[in-house]
Amino acid sequence: MRGSRADARRRRHYRVRRRIHGTAGRPRFAVYRSNRYVYVQIIDDEAGHTLATASSQEPGLRDRKLTVDTAAEVGKLIGARAKEAGIKAVLFDRGGFLYHGRIKALADAAREEGLEF
Repeated sequence: MRGSRADARRRRHYRVRRRIHGTAGRPRFAVYRSNRYVYVQIIDDEAGHTLATASSQEPGLRDRKLTVDTAAEVGKLIGARAKEAGIKAVLFDRGGFLYHGRIKALADAAREEGLEF
C-alpha cells in the first residue's frame, strides 16, 4: 500500500534533515508551504532557537492569495529580518518541497536581500 503525498514529503524532509544541521554561524533556513500560506524560519539547531521568522500571515500579506508574488514578498521580509539579526549565510532546508514555483521565488527574493545559500 502506498503512502500519501504528505508522507512522501515527510520522508524527503527527514532524508534532508539527516544531513542539514543549523549552527549559530550558519543557521538553517526552514521553509514550510501549506495550500494557503508559506512560512519560513531561520533556526539555530544547536541552541534550539528560532532567530528570525516570516510568513504570508503577516498583517500586510494575510489577505492576499498565496502566489509566487506573495512568496517573493515573504522572501524579502525574511531577508530583511535576517539582516537585522546579523545573519548573512544560511543552509537552505526546502522541507521536502520541490524547488520550483513558490519555494524558488521565496529563495530568490531572500538571496536578493543579501542572504547567502
